Parts: sequence; structure tokens; C-alpha cells
Amino acid sequence: MSDATATIIFEHPLNEKMRSWLRIESSLQQLEKQRHLDSQASSLSFFRTIAELIEILERGEVRSELLKELDRQQTKLKLWLGSPNADIAMIHSLSEQLKERSIALNQAPRISQYIKEDRIISMVRQRLSIPGGCCNFDLPTLHLWLHLPQSVRDESVRVWLDSLRPLQQALESILELIRQSTVFTPKTSHNGFYQGNADEADLLRLKLDVVLNALVYPQVSGYKTRFAIRFLPMDCEKGTVPAHLSFELACC
Repeated sequence: MSDATATIIFEHPLNEKMRSWLRIESSLQQLEKQRHLDSQASSLSFFRTIAELIEILERGEVRSELLKELDRQQTKLKLWLGSPNADIAMIHSLSEQLKERSIALNQAPRISQYIKEDRIISMVRQRLSIPGGCCNFDLPTLHLWLHLPQSVRDESVRVWLDSLRPLQQALESILELIRQSTVFTPKTSHNGFYQGNADEADLLRLKLDVVLNALVYPQVSGYKTRFAIRFLPMDCEKGTVPAHLSFELACC
């Protein structure tokens, strides 16, 4: 077998705000992929994800943090206008997009209110913590709903996800700007270890060429300005880590 390689980007948040945002982003992406509810199995996967999203959204001031970040990113864009060779048209376009998404997020109802109060979601959510608690006899209403025409279920999902659109679009813009704020630079770990300073960064991004016969992954520890990366073998018993491992790093 040839030593086929693939490039993987690993991300690690450096503060609680970013940790929450990455989890929300992951849940929203899963919901988009799970939105075609054509069986009990696919429906329960969707409802588990939406229940997890509700829990995340209720833990902190997600809306206020996002609005602050939208303002911060607009301020950064204004500073870029004075940079040599700045793409003025693109900066104005991005700035206008951030303004629109800030207004939409600010005017939206409480982010998780609509999905939390929906009757179907609420019933399923109450049963998810019970092992096997979503059987047909536990949730006859869901059983009936799953036998409605596909178009009816599709419309319900569309309405649920549309209620999350202001959140999704605001978060999408913010994370895209953060990820693109810094370019990847080559680094080398020694005996599987690397440490450095992240200054005021929110997110570490590691780009790693994964060789199939030497699978390793990064385990990151860090908070605010300091971080350490230890590369570990996927096979903890037989795997090895190269003495000098090349990778790329971006502190965003």
C-alpha cells in the first residue's frame, strides 16, 4: 500500500468564548446535514443535536458576545482601510455584511426561544436523557409526525433552522474573519513537543500532513497567551512520533 497523505486542520480554542462558538458552529453544521428526516433514526439524530445546541445557547450570553465581536471586527476593518494595497471594495463589502448581520442578530428574538418552545422538539428533548426513551410507545406524537408527508416534516425543519439563521450568519462571518486573519507558518516539533506564545489570539489552527503508516494527532493545552502542543500516536501501544515533525501553525 502506498503512503497516501491527507492534510488535516486541527483547531483549539484559547478562551471560553471561542470554545462555545466552535461548539455552536459544529451543532449548526450537523443540523444542516441531518435536516432530511425520513426515518426515526435520522430524526432522533437531528433532535439530539438540536437539544445539545439549546443547552449550549442557554449557558452564556452568546448573543451579546457575538454582537461585541461583530463591532470589534468592524473596527478592525476600518483600520485596514489605511493599509497599503488594501482592497477598499472588499473591506467595504465585508463591513456592510457585518452591519447587516449585527442588526439581524440584535433584532431577533431570544436565540433558542423558538426551537425550545416547539412542541415536537420539547417532547423529544424531555425523553432523550432516558435510555431508549424515544420508542414509539414513549412518543406516540413523534411516531405520528414521522408518518406525515415528507413535505410537512421538511417545512417544520425549515422553520426551525430559519429561526437560527441570524445566529448562524453572524457566527459564520466572525469565524471566517478570525480564521483568515493569520496565515499558516511552518513549525517543527522536537520529540513530539512544541510550545509558544499566542499573544491575544482566540484560536490555534494546526495543519498537519497525516501519513497513513505514522498516524499522529496534536493534543493542545493552553489558555490566553501561552500554549503547548504534544503530538501523540493514534496507536498508543505501537505507534511512534517522529523526533522532528513538520507542521503549520496559525494563531488567529
